[in-house]
Amino acid sequence: MRPLSKNLPTAAARYLDYDMAFDQLDEHEQSELVRKWLRDNVTSIFVGIGLGLLVIFGYFQWQTHKARQNALAAGEFQSFGAAIGAKNDDAAKAALERIQKEHAESTYAVLAAMRWAEAAITRKDLAAAEQSLQWAYDHARNDAVKGLAGLSLARTQLGADKTADALKLLDSLPAAGYEAVVAELRGDILLAQGKRDEARLAYQAAIDGLDPAAPNRQSLEMKRDDLGTAAATVPATPPAAEKQSS
Repeated sequence: MRPLSKNLPTAAARYLDYDMAFDQLDEHEQSELVRKWLRDNVTSIFVGIGLGLLVIFGYFQWQTHKARQNALAAGEFQSFGAAIGAKNDDAAKAALERIQKEHAESTYAVLAAMRWAEAAITRKDLAAAEQSLQWAYDHARNDAVKGLAGLSLARTQLGADKTADALKLLDSLPAAGYEAVVAELRGDILLAQGKRDEARLAYQAAIDGLDPAAPNRQSLEMKRDDLGTAAATVPATPPAAEKQSS
């Protein structure tokens, strides 16, 4: 009878032959073989265990570091908020700069930049507001926060008569969840550019994206209706008709 291993691929055959040979040894011979294998491979075993432990230790160290940094950022954000509430602009700006320098990757830094922009708009300092919102938009890691920062930035650019920049920004926004808001803001920008028909279409798109019971639906409908209907295109009078009429 042909050995079973003859019908198997080479690697599988070698494994099967070794396994069968191992089974034919008595317990003493098997234990000696195992001990020999361990002696020959002890270095590799301990290196593998050591590397595994290092990876696990490094992971937990990184998680601890992230938690510590997050707690520090939260503390700085609290100090920033207290300074804003007290209208202490110098202290608020210093706290903002610390958060942006030491915790630029945190959501706290983005939220602080947006809050600073709001304060700047209250002071009618649109340049400072735009700069802060641009920083927030560039550093936001979460699409929802990035979209919110982008919308605020586009509104600020509209207020500064930078309508082309505002429209370009709207085209690149992660708009998921903000579709109706983006469409309304697009309508406001187009209206500021004098493009009434396009603005009306944008307002209609915003209305279509709203729930029928949305509280801002009525104001959007008023914006749309204030622009009237789209201008009809009147064909030019053919030259022949002009001659006949004369």
